[in-house]
Amino acid sequence: MTLLYDTIASLYLEKGLDVMTLSQMGIKIKQLRLRQQRTQQEIANECGISKSLLSKIENGQTSSAIATLSKISKELNVPLAWLLEDTPEQNLVLQTKNQRESKVGDVHMGYSYELLANKSKYSGVEPTIVHVLPKDLNLREETYTHSHDEFIYMLKGSMKLLYDEKKYVMHTGDTAYFEGTKPHLFIPIDNEGAEVLTLFIENNK
Repeated sequence: MTLLYDTIASLYLEKGLDVMTLSQMGIKIKQLRLRQQRTQQEIANECGISKSLLSKIENGQTSSAIATLSKISKELNVPLAWLLEDTPEQNLVLQTKNQRESKVGDVHMGYSYELLANKSKYSGVEPTIVHVLPKDLNLREETYTHSHDEFIYMLKGSMKLLYDEKKYVMHTGDTAYFEGTKPHLFIPIDNEGAEVLTLFIENNK
């Protein structure tokens, strides 16, 4: 895993993106869980993940897919943005590109992502840029599901959107809106990768 992580980290460092430690996010999840007096097994069961995976997330030992973090945030009753960021709530959140931190995933996630703003822990929208890994580095085959709706806008490159067992080719400038409860996956079609502006929107159904 270390070799794979280093490979992906090097790839994004070449693009001028910062590699962020996972330990701070893990500590935040653990502290929130303990404040709610809940066990790892209880949270893991409700999220449909193993206790071992949750333990690794809390200890900062593994990269976490947005879908997994979405399930954890929902179970802990906090928005995804609050879980990912540790900044004070403000009426205006302004970040330069150099100030923005990159969350780097691994080949098993199939992408990395940057959180663009942390408006409020009560906000129902989390804007991100998803970096779809090049085809030769992307090992992800299993689809994701989560509780948020998604709006996506193709910033750069091309990919296939696998949604509810159907594939749709998307190019720069294309958009889509879909419910995250249906199985979905971003599939690279070449070694250029892709960049996707993604809005995760709380679904109150």
